[in-house]
Parts: sequence; C-alpha cells; structure tokens
Amino acid sequence: MSRIVVLGAGIGGLSTAIALSGEGHDVLVLDRDPPPPDISADAAFEDWQRLGVGQLRHSHAFLARLYQLIHDNHPALLEELLEAGCRELTFADTVPPALRDDYAPQPGDERLTILTSRRTTLELIMRRYAARRPDVTFRTDCRVDGLIAARTEGGQIDVSGVKLSDGEEIKADLVVDAMGRASDCPAWLKEMGTEIRQEEEPAGIVYFTRHYRLKPGQVEPERGDVPAAADLGYLKFGVFPGDNGCFSITLSVPDAEKTLRKATMREDVFDAICRSLPGLAPWLEEDRTEPRSKVFLMANLQSHWRHMVEDGKPLALNFFPLGDCHIRTNPLYGRGCSFAAIQAHILRDVLRNESDPDKRALAYHAEVTREMRPYYDNMVKQDLGAIKRAENELTIDYKPGFKARMAKRFTEDGINIALRSDIELYRAFMLGFHMLAHPTDWLLKDKKNLLKVLWIWARGRKRNAKYRPPRIGPNRTELFQLLDLPKDADRIEKIAA
Repeated sequence: MSRIVVLGAGIGGLSTAIALSGEGHDVLVLDRDPPPPDISADAAFEDWQRLGVGQLRHSHAFLARLYQLIHDNHPALLEELLEAGCRELTFADTVPPALRDDYAPQPGDERLTILTSRRTTLELIMRRYAARRPDVTFRTDCRVDGLIAARTEGGQIDVSGVKLSDGEEIKADLVVDAMGRASDCPAWLKEMGTEIRQEEEPAGIVYFTRHYRLKPGQVEPERGDVPAAADLGYLKFGVFPGDNGCFSITLSVPDAEKTLRKATMREDVFDAICRSLPGLAPWLEEDRTEPRSKVFLMANLQSHWRHMVEDGKPLALNFFPLGDCHIRTNPLYGRGCSFAAIQAHILRDVLRNESDPDKRALAYHAEVTREMRPYYDNMVKQDLGAIKRAENELTIDYKPGFKARMAKRFTEDGINIALRSDIELYRAFMLGFHMLAHPTDWLLKDKKNLLKVLWIWARGRKRNAKYRPPRIGPNRTELFQLLDLPKDADRIEKIAA
C-alpha cells in the first residue's frame, strides 16, 4: 500500500482521489477550504465558498472524453450526478438543424455525450462520492507550506511528503499537485534548486459569466437554426444548460477591446448584449427566466505547459502535477476539467504498471504529452490567431492580405458550411473537439474529408445558401451604438512594418 497525498480538492484533486480509490493506496486529500456543507445543489451554488477555486461559478461542462471516463470507470458516480440534476446532452442533441430530419444514430454516437451542470453541483457530488471511499480521507482547513524532499545523487528532487503551515509534516510515498494555477509547488522546487521550464502564451480574452434560472412551468427554448454559441470576432458567446432548471451564459471579449470589457461587467450591459444576439435572446425572455447571479469575471488568462522532464530525465521523483498547475488552457474550450481527469487516470495506470520512481515519472509525462499535446498546441494556435484578428479589427484602415482573405473564406464558406451540411464531417469534427480523436486529423490527414470540404466550398454561396445560418448577431459598430459606447474606442493606428 502506498501513502498518496493529494494537494487540492478541486476537480483535479477529486478526480485523482476517485481514480486511485480501490487501487490499494491510502489517499489523503488536503484542502485549504472548510468542509462542504450538507446542503442541496441550489444552496451550494448560493452559499458554498471555495476560495481555492476561482472559477467555481463560471460555466462548466464535462466534455465527452471525461463523460466516458466516468461512465466506464465510475458508473455509481455518474448515477449520483444525474440524480442531483446534472444532464446528459447526446450527440443527437447537437446535430445541426439542416441535418436533423435525416440523422440516423450510428454505433459510437453514444460516446459523444457530454455532462453539463453548474460547477458547484459537479464538485459537491464528486466530493461526497470520494469521501465515502474507504481508502480516501479528506483534511480541510489545511494549508500546505512546502515539500519534504531531498536531492538524489543524480540531481533530482525526491519528494517524500509535505509540510503544513502549522509545522506538521506528513510523510508520503507520492505527492500529487492538484492546487491549480496558483500552486506554490514550482516556487518550492525552485527554492530547492530546480527550476521548472514553462511555455506560456496569452489566451487573449476576458471571460464573463452570469447564471439564470427558468421560471416555474417554463422550459428552455428549442434549438433553432441560429446558434446559441458562436464567434463574432469582437465577441464570443455561448449558453451552458445546467442542473435543476438553471443555465449560464458566457461572453468572451478580446483583451484588446478594453471599452467593451469594462462595460460587460455591468449586469444591464451583459443582458443587453445577450438580448442583441438572436441565438441568446429567447433564453432571456422575461416570462421565461430570471437572473440568479451577478456577472463573474475571469481575467489574466494564460496557457502554460510546465516541463517536468529535461533531456530524458525527470526533474522530480514521486511528485506528479496535474490539472492547471501543470497544463493550463483557455477556459473558452472547456477542456480544463477533462485534462485533469485524464491525467488522474493516466497516473492510476502508471502506478499499476511501474514501481520504479524514474520509470513512473517518465511513463506519466510521456503519456500526458502524447494525450494532451495535440489539443494544447491546437488551442494555443487558435488563441494566437484570434488575438491577431482582434487587433486587426481595431486597426484603422486595416486591409487583410490575400492569404488572410482566403483563409477566412475557406473557414466560413468551406469548413463551417461543411459541418452544417454533412453529418459524417460533423461527427468527425466533434470526435476531435471532445478529445476522442486528434483535434485536426479529421481534416488535415483524412483526404476523403478534405476533398468533401473543398467540394462543398467550390459549390459556391448560392448552392450552399440553405446551410448558412441566419445572421448571428450585430457587428461591432451596431453593438457599440446599441450600448451607447464610443464606436472608435480602442482603435489603433496601423504600425508600418
């Protein structure tokens, strides 16, 4: 039996405790916050304070890859989540309107189910489930102040426990860092003489979320041809159905749009923006819904990847970071929870198969890289492109070059139309989006799919007209006029090369 200490009790820490339970380990989870109250899901949303979880009241959904992990490995947990009001959204629920009449379920479509709920409900039920495992123990109001470690002859940091702020030392065979983006572990390792190399790129957005509830007797609006999630360039938006009649809306504003960012924090402005978007307006009809929260803000968003192996040698032994403390991504893609849970199950499998500390570390980080790196690179590439487009939008007299124009046309008139008109292409894309396949191979490495997209693009806008969505929302100038904001705010002069 191994003594495993897990630092943090958010989704990453809970996923680790659940994945490692029943594996012959003694798992101790250290949580800086007080214990969860014995209350309902609704009361938890209103009253549960989690100072260690900054994104607790932002929109969340468990992507299909994470849903599948729970479905296959922890069916009792899935049953409890559904009993608490969490919802399964199937592949059929997401099929574009033009394809619904002819859609026929195919084997494997059930794998493209997602689980959606308020984060507080997800975490509350996972916490209760983990706490009932006989080999999992929680200690709350517990602040970790450092690692117990020694340097090996080979120069590695060999971790053997943690120090608490009150001076107590807890010995461990393994330490898992699931403390999120604010983890102190990299700083502690640096103090010991080992600096962790970190890649870092800006996400380029500020993230706003507000929660709502359906009034008694009301139901969610039907999914129509106008999408309830889309990208206007200067604004991204999406609806997240929740549990127990609740839902949230998230607006994402580029960093460069300083005026719009500041205004969106106001509840009246947030709702006015939502009502200006045809895909969101039905959700906020006064007879249908009522707001249940203020506007929550998440800023200073960065993607990072911390390298724990250099030149084929692990920097730390018996120490495994996972979740945002290891790999952090733009929350817009909704992959943070999935990344953490996948890493937890990778760790479970590594511990089953390896007992040597060096081999364990190498196997863990190799598998994490194989599983996560394609999605991380793809997200960073998309973020950098979006940042550039947002800056171009604000640049006076900006004119895109030929390459930029063709890329835009291929995306809008080729890929986007193809996904709305061909169920096989849509299914392949969704497998990549939900981390059940490589994120871009469906198009870049499948010649059949690429030829389909090119053929659909070549048909031209007139023949593809029935697959084009209605107008998604106002342009930037129209929205600024609606909100009575200065339309030339944040405009920048074009800088000569």
